[in-house]
Amino acid sequence: MDPPNQSGLISSSQGVADGQNSAARESKLSDSFLSSSPVSLIQSPQVKDLIHWRDPKKSGLVFGLSMLMLLSLAAFSIISVVSYLLLALLCVTITFRIYKSVVQAVQKSNEGHPFKALIDKDVSVAPETFHKHVDASLTHINRALKHLSRLFLVEDLVDSLKLAVVLWLFTYVGAVFNGITILILADILLFAVPPIYEKNKTQIDHYINLVRTQVNNTVAKLQEKLPGAVKRSKTE
Repeated sequence: MDPPNQSGLISSSQGVADGQNSAARESKLSDSFLSSSPVSLIQSPQVKDLIHWRDPKKSGLVFGLSMLMLLSLAAFSIISVVSYLLLALLCVTITFRIYKSVVQAVQKSNEGHPFKALIDKDVSVAPETFHKHVDASLTHINRALKHLSRLFLVEDLVDSLKLAVVLWLFTYVGAVFNGITILILADILLFAVPPIYEKNKTQIDHYINLVRTQVNNTVAKLQEKLPGAVKRSKTE
């Protein structure tokens, strides 16, 4: 009986180890992506408290400021909006600085600069924080490029057809709304939908499941009508 091929066993074990390491790296990358994705940002406790109006004053302030910003961008250019905002902030700080100086002169006090605590505060960005956000952004970019290459190079015909339908629908959306209008509607929905969903969760989930089932059935029927070569590549 021939002795076992040691090199083959070593190569096989190394291949299994490499596969496990690769799977672990992909899992870690996926977890990192999900933890830094916009969805996880919306699901963070602070943002959830805002959009669910846990503190009406804070939520109203954020909603009002965001709407004011978007409406200003709809009426003026972004350069004008940014300039006016910075000018308003500068006017407030200058006015407060003069007011405190007058009060100190009248009261003959020596309180010093009113913004001294803020001036002495370290506002520099730590290199670790900068690299962390750059790495997270790079993960998003690489993932988006990979998906775009798959879709536009038609790796999966069904997914590419879905993208074509979505882009076709966007042409009609773009004919009715511009980008700022869509952002305004999104801001309104962001602060209006969560409280409504929280109060009517059972009914909304029921209808969402019905729609999801109908869409899945329609997609399955379309896949059955595709050519055999395409269906085989889909199953592979």
